[in-house]
Amino acid sequence: MRLIDASVDNLEMAVNEAVETLRKGGIVACPTETYYGLCARYDDEAALERLFALKGSRRQAKPSPLIIGSEDALPLLVPERGNLFEKLSRRFWPGPLTLVVRALPNLSSRVAKEGKVALRMPGASFALVLAKAIGLPLTATSANPSGLKPARSAAQVAEYFKEGVDLIIDAGEAPGGPPSTIVDSTGDAPVLLRQGAIRFEEIEKYLSGPV
Repeated sequence: MRLIDASVDNLEMAVNEAVETLRKGGIVACPTETYYGLCARYDDEAALERLFALKGSRRQAKPSPLIIGSEDALPLLVPERGNLFEKLSRRFWPGPLTLVVRALPNLSSRVAKEGKVALRMPGASFALVLAKAIGLPLTATSANPSGLKPARSAAQVAEYFKEGVDLIIDAGEAPGGPPSTIVDSTGDAPVLLRQGAIRFEEIEKYLSGPV
């Protein structure tokens, strides 16, 4: 396990190290706009298996949500965006809104289930910078063993995972707060799956207003 400081003077090196680690099949812990997350490539089955083993048995039946750095990565995940997805992503991304969309059939069962995948473009954070730099969808499941509180610092990540995480990016304490709101956008109307940082009433109000 390596730990790299991601202060302003060291940010470029930290990003490059994280990208290289992911390309080699590694797992990287870094802060999102809420908590520290565990990042692995969406298409690396071996890395995904390691990630699920780290998280613990409760993760076995629950696919990991994904983050993207730009909409250029969407064709790797979805056959079509859909009208509802377009509206919500345009209004609330980057930010703490996870959208469930129809998935391409070749995605790993570790990131997709029943033909759907959950993804978001995170708010300002190292995770967003990393996703942009690598140009691929990444997992961003919270950096904690199942049943424990999400980590808010690099030190807490290191305490949780004595081994298994290849690189920890220390970008200071994560803000914490509510997790992302999860909305299923595959139908004609949004379906709230988890209330989080964005109130569902705000989403409904936006959709009912002028386009």
